[in-house]
Amino acid sequence: MQRYTGKFLGIKSQQLVDACHFLSAGVVSFARGLNDTPKIVSLILIIQAFSIQGGAIFVALAMAVGGLLNARRVALTMSKKITSMNPGQGFCANLVTGILVIAASKYGLPVSSTHVSVGSIFGVGLVSRKANVLVFHQILLSWILTLPIAAILSGFFYFVLHKIPMS
Repeated sequence: MQRYTGKFLGIKSQQLVDACHFLSAGVVSFARGLNDTPKIVSLILIIQAFSIQGGAIFVALAMAVGGLLNARRVALTMSKKITSMNPGQGFCANLVTGILVIAASKYGLPVSSTHVSVGSIFGVGLVSRKANVLVFHQILLSWILTLPIAAILSGFFYFVLHKIPMS
């Protein structure tokens, strides 16, 4: 792994980069919470029939199960398969992800923090010439296909359900 040498304003460069990387991870965590909280609140409101406590427990369990089923694969792809990074590159990817997700949240733009993060990681990989373009193409294809497929399927199911007579 690349180590940063020298000093900046009397602070060892590696310590400064590590501290900035740590802080940028906190910015990304804040941004993810800012971006995802409205989705979680809406789920809690929908299942409020169980009570607020029951709704919160249900959402927590659903998130835990989802995380157990797929988080490892997503994390592996993002941390190892797109590109390799040193702490300085990770700091840059985190900083851009945090800024973009916070800005999108402020303006009510529906973005996926994971998509933004993947784009930031890929950008670092392009500049360092270590990006795995094949993996990025697979991810990009899934992003391009997801939106129209969701629109077609939801329209189809609404059309079918709308034709069922309600009594």
